[in-house]
Amino acid sequence: MPDLDQWPTGRLLTTAARLVEHAWNERLVDIGVTHAGVIALGVLANQGAMTQASLAQIVRVQAQTMGKTLSRLESRGHVSRVRNDLDRRSHLVSISPDGRKVLDAADDIERTLVAGGGLVSDELRNHLQTVIRQLGAPRWNWVAPDAAVQEDVALGESGAPGPAATVIG
Repeated sequence: MPDLDQWPTGRLLTTAARLVEHAWNERLVDIGVTHAGVIALGVLANQGAMTQASLAQIVRVQAQTMGKTLSRLESRGHVSRVRNDLDRRSHLVSISPDGRKVLDAADDIERTLVAGGGLVSDELRNHLQTVIRQLGAPRWNWVAPDAAVQEDVALGESGAPGPAATVIG
């Protein structure tokens, strides 16, 4: 076994993430869904029906990648796609009752993935959220939390950015 004490934090994080995803996918196969499918189902359950493009943007994947995920979910009855009345070129995707059951089962699997609840520690979650926010902001054109505060302070009553406003994107 490698000497984990000598590994840089980034290597620990990426290795742990890969191992968690593999372990999760090994258990998810029993309920007929993948890690990517669970993420899509979770967004649909929380935010309601939306287009494939919107879902892909929220999940931070390409629309084509989301299309493949949705095809698998649809073939198993976990989502439905109907023509979008506002834009006939697109479809609205929504989670089905079977998709909600699968999502509940996946949540149970995730909670029990590591003995002792190591993945549900508030401290670990807070650290990971910080990493995602800081590294995700420039990649996904998010407004970094610090920048959002600076922007609020720098915006005058006109709503125009002042010299201190910093918006990523």
